[in-house]
Formats: sequence, C-alpha cells, structure tokens
Amino acid sequence: MLEHVWERASQARYLTSVVIATDDERIRSAAQKFGARVIMTRDDHVSGTDRVAEAASTSDAHWIVNVQGDEPTLDPSAIDAAILGMLDQEEAYLAPMGTLKTPITRPEAVNDPNVVKVVTDHHGNAIYFSRSPIPFHREPSPDREAAVHYKHIGLYIYQRDFLLAYPDLPIGPLEQAERLEQLRALENGFKIRVVETDYDSLGVDTPEDWQHVNELFTQPTEPRPSGSRQTKGMSL
Repeated sequence: MLEHVWERASQARYLTSVVIATDDERIRSAAQKFGARVIMTRDDHVSGTDRVAEAASTSDAHWIVNVQGDEPTLDPSAIDAAILGMLDQEEAYLAPMGTLKTPITRPEAVNDPNVVKVVTDHHGNAIYFSRSPIPFHREPSPDREAAVHYKHIGLYIYQRDFLLAYPDLPIGPLEQAERLEQLRALENGFKIRVVETDYDSLGVDTPEDWQHVNELFTQPTEPRPSGSRQTKGMSL
C-alpha cells in the first residue's frame, strides 16, 4: 500500500520530490526496499501536520504537500489541483495553507462523523470543518436551492514558513473537540484555501477497506507526463 501511494504521488506534475516521513522502523525498511527517500521523525507528534513540519525543517522547498500514506488510490491530479489552487489566489485573500473538497453524493455520508465536512466563503477559503453536518438545513424547501454538502479531502499544502511555525500554535477547544488538526490554523486566525475536486479519497483503516481497495485497484498507474512543469515543492 505504501509503495502505491508513493508511486502515485510521484506522478504529480508539480512536485520535485517525494519523501516518506515516519517514526516506525518497519515503515522505513519497507520504503527503502522500493527506493523511497525516508525521514525519521519523533514519535510524540499530535498530528500528521506536526510530523510533516519536523520533516520539512530539513528542506528549503517553498511549498510542502502532506499526503496520507493509507490512500493507495490517490489521484496525482488531486495534488496538482491543490498546488495550483495555492498559486492562483487573490492577493487580498492569501492563505498559507490549502486543502481539497468534493461534493458528497451519498446522503448517509452527511451524518457520518468519519466523513469530515467543510464549508467555505465566497473566496474559496474555509469557514469551518466538522464531523457534524454543515451546513444544517433547518427548513428544507423544494422551492429553495439547498446548500451542497462537501467532504473534506485530507490532503494539505503549506507554505514552508507557516508549516514550521504550526507546531508552536496553541491547540484550541475546537481542534480538541473535533480531533481535526486543520482547525488549529483557523482557531489561530489563519486562512485555509479549499479547492474543489472530483477526487474522492479512499483510506484503508480496516481489513474490509483493504479488501475493497484490492477489488478496485485493477488499473496500473500511469507514468509521469514528459515535459511537465514543476514547482519547488516536496511531498511527505
């Protein structure tokens, strides 16, 4: 699974390197067998962003992308979409951190606490992330267009300086209540750019998830397009 994620992240057009950050010697050993670069980190990080911040401290890349290691169906174009969304921001609404969202198509997912929802403002920046249904439709009406529910895709991109400062930001009551690391940025007054995508993440958290992914994973990964433009960034 780890190798699939690494290979697919390596196909993103706008990355210059892919690194696996871990505190587990078993993961390092497995990654080195397929030639991945590995950075060992402390084992006391409270979130993936905190771990990525430690790993990124050794890099001079301006942009850092955080990809989850349990999503072997990762679409490389989702990484590109997040990067391009950060490069194409309005000057007055610049955000140091970015992520993705996709429309929720399964009604039951709206009330599923394992599906994180996000709402954004008119400029594409996050207002809030929650495990609860947001927005809540208080008075549904067939005569009024209902607000779309969006699923948050847990892929992040950060400006390096912001990322390195992130572990020192105070953890607030919203992050503690929801157990969502991205709320630390919002609670401390930072904007998060949210780009809409058709990609829907599929993490592997249980043996049943793994079986489902095995059934879906029938097509080989496509090679990186030749002559593609790259920015100075890295993925961890």
